[in-house]
Amino acid sequence: MSQMKDVFDPNSSGEDTFLGLPACDDLADLEAAVAIIGAPIATPYPGFGNFSATTAAALRSAMSYYTPLSRHYDFEIGGSLLDDQFGPVVDAGDLATSESDFASNRTIITSAVKQILQAGAAPIVIGGDDSVPIPVFQAFEGRGPFTILQFDAHIDWRDEVNGERYGLSSTMRRASEMPWIERIVQVGMRSMGSARRGEVEDALAWGAKLITAQQVHREGFQPVLDLIPADSNVLVTFDCDVLDSSIMPAVMSPTPGGLTYWDVVEILQGVATKAHFSGFNLVEFMPARDRDGTSALTAARLIFNAAALLARKPGLVQGLQP
Repeated sequence: MSQMKDVFDPNSSGEDTFLGLPACDDLADLEAAVAIIGAPIATPYPGFGNFSATTAAALRSAMSYYTPLSRHYDFEIGGSLLDDQFGPVVDAGDLATSESDFASNRTIITSAVKQILQAGAAPIVIGGDDSVPIPVFQAFEGRGPFTILQFDAHIDWRDEVNGERYGLSSTMRRASEMPWIERIVQVGMRSMGSARRGEVEDALAWGAKLITAQQVHREGFQPVLDLIPADSNVLVTFDCDVLDSSIMPAVMSPTPGGLTYWDVVEILQGVATKAHFSGFNLVEFMPARDRDGTSALTAARLIFNAAALLARKPGLVQGLQP
C-alpha cells in the first residue's frame, strides 16, 4: 500500500486516491477497516449510455483540494480520518468493468465486494449507474440478515424494462428477492419516475417502508431512524438524485424538493449510532452535468462521512459535544 503524503503541495493534484488515502492495488492484500472501490459500469439500459462511468475519478478529484489538509480537524466527524479513533481506510481503485458484457460486470462487482468482506473490511462502492447496488447486495449473501436503507427519488421496483431485469429501475425489486435482505426502508421519493401504481403496491405489499422527501421536510429525519431496528445490520445505497436539484443537478433527472446535505448526514450518523452500519454505495452522479464542481464535492463529502462512520472504533462519540 502506498503511503499518504503529509506535506502541503499546491501543485499536487492529489487525485490518485480519494483524499490521498493509501492505495490498495490488490484486494488479496487488503488490510483495512474500510475499502473504497469504483464500479464504473454494471447493467445500463441501451440508449442511456455509460453516464456515470467516470464518477469515481470525478469524486477523487473533488476531494483533492483537501488532501493536504487530511490530518486537520473535520467538524463533521469530530477529528481527522487519520486519527487513532478510526481504523484505516484505503482506496482500492476502479474495477475493470465492460461497456458491453453486463453479466461479467455484475460478477466482477460481487466478487470484489466479497473479497473486501472476507478481509474484514466494510465496502464503499462508488458507481456507476444505478444498477450497481444489485451485485453489491449479492456479495452479502450468507452474512445477513440486513436492512437496506435506500436514499433515492425513485423506488426502483420494476421487475423488468424491455426484458432487462438487472437495470437501474429494478434495484430494490432484485434486493427484495434476496433471502438475506429482511427489511427495506426507502427515503426521499418525489415527483415521477419509472414506477407505476402496481410497483408501489408491490413494494408496500412486500413490506418496504416508504418515506417521501416531503415527509422528511415536514417531520424531520427521526421517522427514518425509527424504522431502523436497533442493532440491525444496515446497508446504505445512495442515489444522488435524492438530493435537491439546487445542490445536485448532476443527475439523470434533477428534481426539486429533495433532501438536503444535512438531512443525509444526520440520518447516516443516526444509523451508525443505532445499528451496525455495514456498507455504503453511491450511484448516478453524472460528471458531465456538474456545472461548477460543487455537486462532485457534495457527493464526495457524503462518501467521506460514510467512510468515517464505517471506520470509527467502538466508543467513538460522533461529532462535537456541547
